[in-house]
Amino acid sequence: MQENSPALFIEIDNNKLSFKVGKKDKDELFELLYSETFPAIGIENNRITDIKNLNESVKKALYSVEQKLKFTFKEAVLILNDFNFSFLNVSGFKNLNGSQLVKENITYIINSIKSKIDNLEKDKKIIHIFNSKYLLDKKTVENLPIGLFGDFYSHELSFVLINKNDYKNLINLLSDCNLRIKRVISKSFIDGVNLMDKTHKLNSFIKVEIKESSSKIILFENSALTFSQEFDFGSQLITNDIAKVILLEKENIKSFISKSCLHPGDLGNDTLEKEYFENTNYRKIKKKLIYEIADARIQEIAEIVLFKNINFKKILEKGISVYLKIEDQSSRKCFKNSYVSCFSKQNQTFDFAPEVSLNDLMNSTFRIVQFGWNKEAVPIIRSKRSIIRRFLDLIFA
Repeated sequence: MQENSPALFIEIDNNKLSFKVGKKDKDELFELLYSETFPAIGIENNRITDIKNLNESVKKALYSVEQKLKFTFKEAVLILNDFNFSFLNVSGFKNLNGSQLVKENITYIINSIKSKIDNLEKDKKIIHIFNSKYLLDKKTVENLPIGLFGDFYSHELSFVLINKNDYKNLINLLSDCNLRIKRVISKSFIDGVNLMDKTHKLNSFIKVEIKESSSKIILFENSALTFSQEFDFGSQLITNDIAKVILLEKENIKSFISKSCLHPGDLGNDTLEKEYFENTNYRKIKKKLIYEIADARIQEIAEIVLFKNINFKKILEKGISVYLKIEDQSSRKCFKNSYVSCFSKQNQTFDFAPEVSLNDLMNSTFRIVQFGWNKEAVPIIRSKRSIIRRFLDLIFA
C-alpha cells in the first residue's frame, strides 16, 4: 500500500460483499472515500459453495468500484465475518527454578506452541495469533516479565484458524481479480477493538450481537480475541412466536413493535389497537401477553447463547462485563426491559454496546493494518520473515 494512496477493504459477510475505500488524512486517521455493498453469489453460511459465481460477483463489484473511483487497486485487506473460524488457546511452560526469564525462554515456548498447532491442525491456516496471558509463579502479570526471577513461567497464546481450502480459495479469488491480499482479519477482532475504544480500554468482556436471523458472541480477554461463536437464529424468532400465539400477520406485529415501548408493570389490561388488525377481524389481545411471549423467547436466546453455553461457564463466574448489541432497533426499544433482565444475570456487569459509526469501524481496521495490535502477531502474506520472528519483534519491541 503506497503512502497516501487509496486503500481497499473487502468484507465478506455471508451473502454480501462490502467494499470500502479510504486513505490516511493529515491527522493519521482513516478518511472514508467510498462504501458500497454488493450481493455475493456463491457463499452460504459463511462458506464458499460456488467459487465460479463468487468470482464473478467479486469481479463485477471490483470493476464497478474502480470505475467510480478511477483507480486500479493492486491489493486489498480482506475482512471475514467469522468464516467458520476455529479457536485454540494453548499454554507453554518453562521451569525457571529461581533463575531469570530471558528472551530465549519465550522464543522456545512460542516455537513449541506454533509447531504443535501446525502438526495438530494440518487442514487449518492461522490468521491471528494473540498473546493472551503471562503467568509467573501462578500470578498473572500485565506485561512480558523479561528479566524477572521465578520458579515457573506460563505463556498462553490464542489462535484463530480458518479452513486451509477456504483460505486458498480466497487467495485465488482475489488473485483472479489481480489483487494481492494484504491481510485477512476477523470481523469479530475488529468489533472487539472498537468496543475497547468505546469503553475506555476495558480489555476483558463478552459481546453478544443479535441480528434479525443470526446471533454471535465474542470473548475478549486481556485485549485478545479468544473465542467467537455463531448461531443461526436472531430477533425474528420473537416476531414469529408472537405471530403464532396471537394469530396475527408478522407485518402487523412488526408495525406494533416499531411503534411501541413495553413496560410490563404499566401494561395492565391494555389491548392491541384496531389499526394492527389489517385484513382480519378485531380481537381483544392484551399487550401484556405480547410482552410475555417476547420475554420467554428472549430468555431462551440468552440461555442458549450465553448462560447455558458451556464455553462461557467459567468466564461468567469471574464477573466479566457483558455487552449486548441488538441490530433491530425497534425490537431493542420495544422489549428493552426484557433484554436487560434476561442478559444481566449472575454477578457480571451489563450494558448495551455503544453505537459504532462506519468511520469508527474503519479507523480501527486501518489502525490494525497500519500499526498492528499490541497483543497480536500478524501472519502477513509473502513476508520474508516467519510468523514467529514477527511475533517476537512485536512483543520485544
